[in-house]
Amino acid sequence: MTIKELRALSPKELDEKIAELKQHQFELRRQAAVGQLEHPDDLHFVRKDIAKAETVKRERELQIAVPESK
Repeated sequence: MTIKELRALSPKELDEKIAELKQHQFELRRQAAVGQLEHPDDLHFVRKDIAKAETVKRERELQIAVPESK
C-alpha cells in the first residue's frame, strides 16, 4: 500500500487498516515461529506498511501539510 493510498483514507479507515496490518503481522510471526512461513519477506513488507500508516496518522495528529509529489 502506498502513502498516497493511505492519505486518502478517513481517520477511522486508517485506524482499521493499522489494526488489520498488525493482525496480519501477528499471523505471519506465528507462522514463522512454527516454521510454516512460505515467504519470509512478507514480514518485512507488512512492517513497512504499518510504519507508513502510523506515519500518516501522526502527520494528521500534528496537522503537517504534506507537499504533493510529482
